[in-house]
Amino acid sequence: MTYRALADSTGANLLAYLPSPPRGVWEIGPFPLRAYALCIIIGIVVAIWWGEKRWQERGGQAGMVLDVAMFAVPFGLIGGRLYHVATDYQKYFGEGGHPLDAFKIWQGGLGIWGAVLLGGVGAWIGCRIYRIPLPAFGDAIAPGILLAQAIGRLGNYFNQELYGRETDVPWGLEIYLRFDDNGQLDMMNGVSTGVVEKVVQPTFLYELVWNVLGVAALLYLDKKFRIGHGRLFSLYVAIYCFGRFWVELLRDDEATHLAGIRINSFTSAIVFLGAVAYFVFATKGRETAEQLQAGLSRPWPWELSKLRAYGAASAAGATVAVDAAETAETGTDTTESASAVNESETADDNSSAASGSASGTEPTASDTSSEGSEGSAETKTTGTDENKS
Repeated sequence: MTYRALADSTGANLLAYLPSPPRGVWEIGPFPLRAYALCIIIGIVVAIWWGEKRWQERGGQAGMVLDVAMFAVPFGLIGGRLYHVATDYQKYFGEGGHPLDAFKIWQGGLGIWGAVLLGGVGAWIGCRIYRIPLPAFGDAIAPGILLAQAIGRLGNYFNQELYGRETDVPWGLEIYLRFDDNGQLDMMNGVSTGVVEKVVQPTFLYELVWNVLGVAALLYLDKKFRIGHGRLFSLYVAIYCFGRFWVELLRDDEATHLAGIRINSFTSAIVFLGAVAYFVFATKGRETAEQLQAGLSRPWPWELSKLRAYGAASAAGATVAVDAAETAETGTDTTESASAVNESETADDNSSAASGSASGTEPTASDTSSEGSEGSAETKTTGTDENKS
């Protein structure tokens, strides 16, 4: 007996599965408030705020992440939509499709790979304008981007989209039939009547949990190994693609296939391999705070040999700076020690002089000074005797 049949027979079916939201759109006057768009906006704000904080912690100038985001975010939204439309073109340009719907981004449909690709182009433009290192910028914002993706998956939950095959597992997701004010079926914008169409794998939830775990892994690895030069960003890409590959195997919604395999599975595998290759071959270590300052001349991202030489020279410069600091500190200690000795000897001389004055005798500081004192005494005695004569 399946779990669903058991739940139905015992009357526990009300608690058997995860419910979907009854609606994903609320009308506020003439303006629709869409949960999907709200989740995307919240994710972007979180990514920028956290990325700015991490950038400054690494020594970067305040405000740079927000400045670059002004280029990256629009490019990312366009790229995400283009990837979605290109891989699901039959929905918009196939039989019965509506081409103008390709512009209705608020109805859902953003391909993360297109968003990262064109978003990266926008970030590269911003970094070139402000002359800050793109790889270090990517490392600073990587955890925030992955967290933003997790927040964005909540939008898919409200839209009742990106779910998997039908299932009877206890955590299965109920998909409701939604209708508009005219009683017409409208799964995206309508309101649920409580009628369950099917129970499916909550693949959006799997991806959300995976992304949160990925954020924790990035923070731990970055703190332990001080990863830099774009390698943390490549880890983010690899972590996401690895999880997305397996999640795609659970989905059976309409999608473009190549050789019977969903195109997103191919993309996940290819991008994963590219991210791992970059992590292995990129410059090791982390940029110095001086390298993050705006206005410095840097190699282009594709000039790999120059980038490696730039990283090595920066590391050598940091070592020289440390050695100089240690030398300066040692020199200061030596000077302070010599000063202390001189002060101690002067104090001893003054103490001896004070003792001699108190006893009516002349002080003797050393053998040389004693001889000088004796000569002075003889001269004074002779002079006194001659005066008496």
